[in-house]
Amino acid sequence: MVAGVCGKEHNTAVLQDLLVDVTKNVAKYAHDQRRKGKRDKGLDIFVIEALFATVTNVDFDEKKIAELIKKGSALVPGSNILPSSQLSPSSIDGMKKTAEILTAKLAVKKADRSDDVNALKETILYGLKGMAAYTDHAYILDVEDDTVFAFFHEALCFLNEEHSVEECLGMVLKVGEVNLKVMGMLDAGNTNKYGYPTPTKVRITPVKGKAILISGHDLKDLELLLKQTEGKGINIYTHGEMLPCNAYPELKKYKHLIGNFGGAWQNQQKEFAVFPGAILMTTNCIQKPQDSYKGRIFTTGLVEWPGVVHIGNEKDFAPVIEAALKEKGFEHDEPEKFITVGFGRNAVMGVADKVIDAVKQGKIKHFFLIGGCDGAKPGRNYYTEFAQLVPKDCVILTLACGKYRFNKMEFGDIGGIPRLLDMGQCNDAYSAIQVAVALAKAFNTDVNGLPLSMILSWYEQKAVVILLTLLSLGIKDIRLGPSLPAFITPNVLNVLVEKFNIKPITTPAQDLKAILG
Repeated sequence: MVAGVCGKEHNTAVLQDLLVDVTKNVAKYAHDQRRKGKRDKGLDIFVIEALFATVTNVDFDEKKIAELIKKGSALVPGSNILPSSQLSPSSIDGMKKTAEILTAKLAVKKADRSDDVNALKETILYGLKGMAAYTDHAYILDVEDDTVFAFFHEALCFLNEEHSVEECLGMVLKVGEVNLKVMGMLDAGNTNKYGYPTPTKVRITPVKGKAILISGHDLKDLELLLKQTEGKGINIYTHGEMLPCNAYPELKKYKHLIGNFGGAWQNQQKEFAVFPGAILMTTNCIQKPQDSYKGRIFTTGLVEWPGVVHIGNEKDFAPVIEAALKEKGFEHDEPEKFITVGFGRNAVMGVADKVIDAVKQGKIKHFFLIGGCDGAKPGRNYYTEFAQLVPKDCVILTLACGKYRFNKMEFGDIGGIPRLLDMGQCNDAYSAIQVAVALAKAFNTDVNGLPLSMILSWYEQKAVVILLTLLSLGIKDIRLGPSLPAFITPNVLNVLVEKFNIKPITTPAQDLKAILG
């Protein structure tokens, strides 16, 4: 059976399309209820979790998707999306047929619209999915905002209505604007609970002993795992987007948080196969588990894979611990090697006077933000080569899993300021934005007037919504690659180029020359 780029088979994909339709129906009901002065928290949370479940590399389990479809249908009185015969436990095949019918109807509706409207509506939906992930992360940390929930309902209703290109573009930028608030909420959730990240040397070579590898994005899951493994003789290693967790004071106080193993999500099949312990996937970024480790990988939260043991909301990681204790673990210490992370906005602004002075003296000529969501597609070596070509009088800011293309290389420093500053996860684009705004204020200009260039890699919905946030702030001259999203039409690209001067990447040497002259 043919699978998509993220590994989803056709049947799984069509069920997720049906889930999106059900979610739009729930959003319309919630929107109508709000107009009557009524609010239902269950509706709010369903919309967020359902959208998040359809993000790339999250939920591959047809049964779980079917459960969400049934749950959403039951939330709306008189819902007619699903025939009553499809609400039974054995109705997945019926759901698939309904999904195929809805897909065909949607294709007819799309054919009646312009390609540009379709492209912008697709952009809005992708942005909402990415924003749902960040909203869910924040909610787990007890941070929420009712206006954000209300906006999800409004925007999903917008997708079912007919609008002009101009109106769609306005909603695209509104999604980016609201996402800035959401990333601020998540930043508050992370830092209020775990402290501000501080520059931290992280070991990237194994230590002898039993081991658990945790991947994904969820800081709270890591905290719970650390608490439950304390004193059990198991070392905890981060992977992928969990690397920045090593810099949070309330997490790194656990001595058995030993360091980081491996790189970005797309390398997991090779890296998980050689990791001699248990593996816990939180939130997204799972790939099809190989037989060599399928019995020792676990999921929690919204990420699921058929046949993989899932840890539910009780967050009892005993099965993960048991699996780790059964494995041989690392049999010896490897030579020590470290990288430094933890350059969030608090850390960077703590030395802002030093940075500003270095710029004024000409010691720092330019800043490059090189990062974003990584993937396996050819052409992503561009980011490695670009980082290597950046002149020694320039500073590289990085975040998200795109940093693994070059974060283990040695870049040195400029007067004690490291030339490579790892700012954290993809959502820590919020920190990067705050730093840029503060520097702009110090130099009496706007962000576009700074000696700052953004070289971003695109892969999934979180990357889309971060890009929309940058555009909503009026930030221009962003270079984007390795290729543009397939749903962006030439006309929409022309609008983005005209309004924001977005540039598809070319070659590292050409782009660097164009930036620095």
